[in-house]
Amino acid sequence: MLTETRAAPAVHPQTISPGPAPGSQPAPAGPAPGPSGPALALILTAAFMVVLDFSIVNVALPSIQRELGFPATAAAWIVTGYAIAFGGLLILGGRAADLFGRRRMFAAGLLLFTAASLAGGLARDPVLLVSARMLQGGGAAMVAPAALSLITTGFPEGPQRTRALGMYGATSSLGFVAGQVLGGVLVEYTSWRAVFLVNVPVGLVAVALVPRLLGRGREARARRRLDVAGALLITGAVAALVFAVSQANAAGWASPVVLAAAAAAVAAAVGFLAVEARHPDPLIRPGLLRLPSLRKGYSLVGLLGVWNAGEMLVLSLYLQDVLRESPLVTGLAIAPQGIVGIIAGVFGARLAGRFGLRRLLVLTTAAAAIGLLMLTQLPASGGYSPLLAAVMLVGFGSAGTAFGSMVMASRGVANADQGLVGGVMNTGRQLGAAVGAALLPAIALAVSHSGAVATASGGSGGAEGDRAAMLAGAVAAALATAVAWRAGTARPGRGRRHGA
Repeated sequence: MLTETRAAPAVHPQTISPGPAPGSQPAPAGPAPGPSGPALALILTAAFMVVLDFSIVNVALPSIQRELGFPATAAAWIVTGYAIAFGGLLILGGRAADLFGRRRMFAAGLLLFTAASLAGGLARDPVLLVSARMLQGGGAAMVAPAALSLITTGFPEGPQRTRALGMYGATSSLGFVAGQVLGGVLVEYTSWRAVFLVNVPVGLVAVALVPRLLGRGREARARRRLDVAGALLITGAVAALVFAVSQANAAGWASPVVLAAAAAAVAAAVGFLAVEARHPDPLIRPGLLRLPSLRKGYSLVGLLGVWNAGEMLVLSLYLQDVLRESPLVTGLAIAPQGIVGIIAGVFGARLAGRFGLRRLLVLTTAAAAIGLLMLTQLPASGGYSPLLAAVMLVGFGSAGTAFGSMVMASRGVANADQGLVGGVMNTGRQLGAAVGAALLPAIALAVSHSGAVATASGGSGGAEGDRAAMLAGAVAAALATAVAWRAGTARPGRGRRHGA
């Protein structure tokens, strides 16, 4: 738990130091300077863009499907293509940031993400749009772990890092709010194309500012080689697993294509473990995975991905397909969830310092479970609805869990491995999100008695089905509460730091 009471040292611009040589013990971590204010703002802007793109496209899905003539099953690839590329490449992106330079990978990922956003906004047929979405996912997989590791390597364990990660979580929640509302405004008054094109000016400015704010000098790199075979196998395993769960709605959970993808994921994962056991410098060392803080943090963000992605998608479809609300009203109805998430991120460090990280995680996961249980009372038509109170509870719980999990996972890890930790944690959340985005709509469709036509996500299934989907999300949040209850995190600065 967080027990520090001393005032944090002043923040100064940071120079990234190289990781330890193979076989050497990492030096004990002392107080480290953090990124300057403008540099931290640039890093947070990148996090904002990635989250904005996810939520803004959610609102635009029905409009994209109508204009480009997507069949219901094909339209799912607007989400699936991004999820496969993002989730599959995150671990590789995180390790590449450790080896080749976090600033370098951060800038390259921003550039790819921006170019893909432009291509998506100009796409005239489904194939080009899905291809652009996959490139966006690849760029995001470079940006996300690099941005997170720039924060965790820039601040020492304790109050400084906790506050910075709280700001990171708050910025992500702000991106969610902006995506819901801005997506509704853009789709309502312009075109769905604007939800992609809005990223272009922000991305170009951010790329231009990287040398100025994050430094122009030669960036130090970890003295390791990239485990190419391991990188290919883990990327293939994650991508195949994301593909399997995302296609389960359209093809069926027992269909040959889903079973084949699942078998390919298992085979690639087994091959990855075999390669890692023999490689002198493996992509993920067993000692890192044995850290209880990383395992529990990974479990928490995975469950968070299940309830958060599934709830957002089902709720968006419920508002538009069941209540027949416009995209703008849909965005405004869901926005309080993100607003409360911003508050949770801003004050999360203070709450963690007062109550301890374990108790905070128990509180936030329980709040999400209660909010999702309230959403099981969604009405089939207008009238009283628990929507406002429910989404506020889910927003507080989701943002607090994301923040607390990142703090937990980064503890006891050497700077040379922080990029990999960022990739692992983001992969956990994306895998959970893929499961949630496939499972919750599938439950909604199976339970519904309305015979609703499948939508881009596999169908909302009417109000009765949506209530059942929210109950499944509440189960995931309750499981996370049990994980948090058993977390028992170690105090900062105690124990051996795991490095090379």
